[in-house]
Amino acid sequence: MAIIKSVRGFTPKIGKDCFIADNAVIVGDVEIGDGCSIWFGAVIRGDVNSIRIGNHVNIQDGAVLHTLYEKSTIELGDYVSVGHNVTIHGAKVNDYALVGMGSTVLDHAVVGEGAIVAAGALVLSKTQIEPNTIWAGVPAKFVKQMDEKQSKEINQRIAHNYEMYAGWYKEND
Repeated sequence: MAIIKSVRGFTPKIGKDCFIADNAVIVGDVEIGDGCSIWFGAVIRGDVNSIRIGNHVNIQDGAVLHTLYEKSTIELGDYVSVGHNVTIHGAKVNDYALVGMGSTVLDHAVVGEGAIVAAGALVLSKTQIEPNTIWAGVPAKFVKQMDEKQSKEINQRIAHNYEMYAGWYKEND
């Protein structure tokens, strides 16, 4: 069973029709929207500040979401995909954005709608990633502008696939 724990008077709020893996950890001031999936080994630690997750977001295996005490929060829009072993620390990620496997997004960075942070990238504090762009590298740099239709197609497919995968697990509950 997942660890869902109150801290400092804050109890996580989880929306309807979510899949929470058995060993996921959700702590403190966390609000998760409807239709989300929190995968194996993911840690969402709202002990020092708030974490707000929109609807139909997938937080994949081994991801860690955390903030700075009284200085940064996390906001994830709708249909955001957070890849395996990603660290998001006090950043904002807008609707239909994809944060690729093993990447890190630091405090006060903003990932625009439909943007892609490539696998292994390091998005430094206060970086502003424009909508429908691809950023990669250490530190992450602009790679290219994507056509909005192309961006939506890629990111929507991934987000919707994770809803399907979560459904496989819900069938067995």
